[in-house]
Amino acid sequence: MIAKQTAHKSRVKPEDIFIDTEYIEGLLAEAKHTDDATISAYLDKAERFEGLNHREIAALLVNDNPAHLERIFAVAGKIKQRIYGNRIVMFAPLYVSDYCVNRCSYCSYNCSHSFKRQKLTMEEVRAEVRILEAMGHKRLALESGEHDKECPIDYILDCMRTIYAMKFENGEIRRINVNIAATTVDHYRMLKEVGIGTYILFQETYHQPTYEKVHLAGPKRDFGYHLTAFDRAQEGGIDDVGGGVLFGLADPYFEVLGLMIHNEHLESRFGVGFHTISVPRICPAEGMRLEDFPYLVDDDTFTKLVAVIRLAVPFTGMILSTRESHAMRKRLLRLGISQISAGSSTEVGGYMKRERHEEANPQFIVNDDRNALSIITELMDDDFIPSFCTACYRKGRTGDRFMSLAKSGQIKNVCLPNALTTLCEYAMDYGNPVFKQKAAAAITREIPEISNAKIRVLTEQNVEKIRQGGRDFYI
Repeated sequence: MIAKQTAHKSRVKPEDIFIDTEYIEGLLAEAKHTDDATISAYLDKAERFEGLNHREIAALLVNDNPAHLERIFAVAGKIKQRIYGNRIVMFAPLYVSDYCVNRCSYCSYNCSHSFKRQKLTMEEVRAEVRILEAMGHKRLALESGEHDKECPIDYILDCMRTIYAMKFENGEIRRINVNIAATTVDHYRMLKEVGIGTYILFQETYHQPTYEKVHLAGPKRDFGYHLTAFDRAQEGGIDDVGGGVLFGLADPYFEVLGLMIHNEHLESRFGVGFHTISVPRICPAEGMRLEDFPYLVDDDTFTKLVAVIRLAVPFTGMILSTRESHAMRKRLLRLGISQISAGSSTEVGGYMKRERHEEANPQFIVNDDRNALSIITELMDDDFIPSFCTACYRKGRTGDRFMSLAKSGQIKNVCLPNALTTLCEYAMDYGNPVFKQKAAAAITREIPEISNAKIRVLTEQNVEKIRQGGRDFYI
């Protein structure tokens, strides 16, 4: 146990830490005095798809007027529909190692916990990927604990190379996002060279006193080094980054402002902010107790947080994992969530264990434990279009290039066509007869929504090519 938790020398200079705890706390206190006319003006601005800065967001977060809250939800729904349409991007996590040197009080991987730890061999990686591909997944999020000896960067790179080298009858994994510990510019450069999709890292909490309280030991305890990881990733050539916090560690309003200030920092320095924002809530896990965390977020507050983030960054993807219940996921898909996982396992070797009916030891409890086809089918029944598209990454539409396309309003002429062709692929390769009928009806319904006539015709042609046995057509 560390006697004095604040006595820690950071690997970054104090002036590089752009989160000011006192400033954010003061801003939240000041925002409580915002009048109704100003709140309405902020909502007008959001409804014009202009986004909001962190000061404006503070005012919306602390406001408890039911009429304003109702409009927040209405505007969030309008933004979601206008920018993303009915598309929902699908992915699955792949845990490759649970070795970790950090002692984080909220995590079952805590180095002080005693359990049989595991690191997948390359053959085991292949076995897990075969199962994931059989579910229809084309986009994976590679996850691991932090351990330089057991899980060095070379191991992560080998996992990526192994996955990308795999070819199946129905195609291959086309995008690997990576969620690993904060690291060096050189390591980020290596990840870029191997073909990383999005580099994902959760700050966990932007409230530095809480951060130092819950990170008891290990390199992750360095708040500043963790905070500036995306700066180093950008310097290493990765312009597609995804942030997030673990709601439940500190005041959720503080956390949202931390996210917004972080996004503004990246936009100011690199010209592009987060490609995605994840919104996990703390979940039960082995070795921790929820009652030890005083800032647990209830469903209504969580719904408000998701809606407010959607107003703030209308063109940033929002990710919801299977931490959330079936009912909660349905609710939030209408308010801003644009990516969800399906059929997920949150443990190393978990997909193989599930097939063998072995006892699970997940990083956290999965609340939506339906299989992938059930989740995808329900999306169809709710008039959503499940998308397995990875085209933007493969066409180089990342970072500021993606954001320029999104903000110009032209994104629908790319994303909707690609969503429809990948849905057709999924139906042909993995769907049962009932699903194939649902997919065909959805594709017929959605093709007329493609505003560009040339692209509409091309999409019709690509769909027909897929039905005739072709694969992997995209714009």
